[in-house]
This record gives sequence, C-alpha cells and structure tokens, in this order.
Amino acid sequence: MNDKLRRIVTAAVFAALTCAATMLIQIPTLTKGYVNLGDCIVLIAGWICGAKWGFAAAGIGSALADIISGYAVYAPGTFAVKGLMAVIAAAVMYAFRHRELVGHIASAVTAELFMAAGYFLYEWLFITGTFETSVIGIPENLIQGAVGVLSSVAVITALERTKALSYLRFK
Repeated sequence: MNDKLRRIVTAAVFAALTCAATMLIQIPTLTKGYVNLGDCIVLIAGWICGAKWGFAAAGIGSALADIISGYAVYAPGTFAVKGLMAVIAAAVMYAFRHRELVGHIASAVTAELFMAAGYFLYEWLFITGTFETSVIGIPENLIQGAVGVLSSVAVITALERTKALSYLRFK
C-alpha cells in the first residue's frame, strides 16, 4: 500500500474510533454535556497520525459523534476544537520526541486545557452569548480533560510496549 493511501486509511480508522469512543460511554454532566473516552483517541490520533491527518481524524470523528448523539449545535465547534487538540498533541509531542512519557503527558495536558478554553469560547460566542453562563462548563470540561489525559497516556504507554506503533506511526 502506498504511503498516502496508508495515511488516509489510518486517519479514517482513527475518525471511526474517535466517534465510537465518544459514543460508547457518555456520562451526563450538569450542563447537559457528557464525559466520554473520545479525547483518548483524539490525542492518540495526533501522536500517531501527526498534525494534518490527526486534525482530520479527531475533528471528523468527534463532530460525527456530536451529530449522532443529538448535539449537532456543537458539531462545528467540536470539529475545530478536537481537530486542534490533535494538532497541539502532535506539535508538543514533537518538542519532547526524545522523552516520550513526559511528552505524552505534557502534550495531553496542553491539548486538554485548550479544549476547555475552546469550548468556553464556542459556547460564549455561538451558544449562550453570555460570559457567565459559558463559564459554568469549564469545570466539567476540565474533568473531561483529566479523563482524556489519563486514558490516552495509559493506552499509548501500553501500545508502546508492543510492536503495533511501529506499524501505525507516520514517518
């Protein structure tokens, strides 16, 4: 399989995994959102697929989950926020490429903090229109972020102990 086709197929698989992980377990929050495992795959997509293909996989998979789950109003914001999370994860990880565990933790935390800020801005500008109402979602997004950091670092660490990543990572 040529390299471009392999990249497209891998990104498509990560988009499907992101959608499934987002929808598999949805723990409702007080602000009518939900905590899920989608960020685990969003971050891993950034680490494995890189910025461009990670953006596509994370953005498409997450937005599709919003649409299917009845949160279509969030789909445009989710596409941008989750896609950029993968870009951030890839970029920060690149800076730490010789210290993988530290890089995974630093990039995951940075991406998840961006997620909380990104959703705050999206809700403020496009959903609620009020600063005060939008602030309410920040703690729940930070909880979602903690789930994303812990799950993604655990999964990528387990995968690194296998030979699977050597077949998946883009060169």
